[in-house]
Amino acid sequence: MSKTPQKVDQSYWGIVKRQFNKNRLAVWSLRMVYVIFFIGIMADFIANDKPIFCRINGNSYFPIFKSYGVGLGIAKYPQELANVNWNEVKYNFVVRTPIPYSPQNLDLNNKDYKSPLDDQEVESSRWRHHLGTDNLGRDVLAGMVHGTRTAMLVGIISMSISVLIGIFFGALAGYFGDKGLQMSRGRFWLSLFGLFLGMYYAFSVRSYYLSKSLAEGMGGFLVQLLFSLFLLIGILALCNVLAVLLKRIPFFGKKVNVPVDIMVSRLIEVKVSIPTLLLILSIVAVMSRPNILMVMVIIGFTSWTGIAKYTRAELLKVRSLEFIQAAQSLGYSELRTIFKHALPNSLSSVLVAIAFGVASAILLESSLSFLGIGMRPEDVTWGSMLSAARGYFKAWWLAIIPGFAIFVTVTVFNLLGEGLTDAMDPRLKQ
Repeated sequence: MSKTPQKVDQSYWGIVKRQFNKNRLAVWSLRMVYVIFFIGIMADFIANDKPIFCRINGNSYFPIFKSYGVGLGIAKYPQELANVNWNEVKYNFVVRTPIPYSPQNLDLNNKDYKSPLDDQEVESSRWRHHLGTDNLGRDVLAGMVHGTRTAMLVGIISMSISVLIGIFFGALAGYFGDKGLQMSRGRFWLSLFGLFLGMYYAFSVRSYYLSKSLAEGMGGFLVQLLFSLFLLIGILALCNVLAVLLKRIPFFGKKVNVPVDIMVSRLIEVKVSIPTLLLILSIVAVMSRPNILMVMVIIGFTSWTGIAKYTRAELLKVRSLEFIQAAQSLGYSELRTIFKHALPNSLSSVLVAIAFGVASAILLESSLSFLGIGMRPEDVTWGSMLSAARGYFKAWWLAIIPGFAIFVTVTVFNLLGEGLTDAMDPRLKQ
């Protein structure tokens, strides 16, 4: 009996998937990205001085899971385990991580740059530093594992912020242009005033509280960030209420065209005219308590222009198509037309920009870490490990291993971006 031929997906994304799978280099790059994300997500369960599970004096504990609650400020260790050295505890039963070190652990018996090839003072091969140590005796392999998490978070957090800002401004500029959005003169000027006033009071005035809460834990930072966002929204809402009252005055009630495209384009030009690294250095310099998470946020807020330009260009093409005109003729709101009909058909090029943007963000963060800018001394990243090699040029493992990790990660994301570019080419053939 002859086999029934399988139905081939002839949709655009089905064709894109088949074209992408033909590019073996891009496919293997995507698999490498999966590996990087897995290591980053499971970093605490791969390299940690805390055990995964243990029994002490008849009591069962899950120290790694407990540490998440402690970090968020919603849990506390028992008094007898609050400041304990987990490698010296006497366990009834213990399940350890494959690498029994955290990046901050100091092995004083193997300090002053122990090479992976040197003899090390360890109890057994289980405790050997397989990629060597730095001058303080910190395990390089543990630092590499947790540095992978930092690289992953840099890509996720910074690009998430960039995508939200870029798509928002790009969609407004591309869909409305310079004559597609009208509002009363009073609402226009009050909205601009409210935006600047809200940004000032929500983030500039409250920068100390945001930095302080970030240093104390993610839970407090999220509360302070939400408060700032509500403050910004409240000021904008108040300005819009005042605009309703001003509409009674003929001068302020007159409808005017809002030049959205020109405003966004000029904003992009101003941002592009300032070197990103110089802008980040200027922002980090005025931070009271710099840390790696704040650097990720700053990278996100300074890297949105490329996505905005791609989104704007796509919306300029899409807004004149028949399905957009049909949605408008049916009386759908502008927001529904933009986010439900226009944007979903305009994001293919944005996916490519995200892939390249992740690589750029990781490289930028590594550069800042290498210079020791915007991070605490206890933070361990690939860039900070690479920087440690400057103090002792014979420590080749501190230069080669983190440098190779940065090279591989940036390369696979760039190859992934090139693969997506080729697969999404409108001239592609099945």
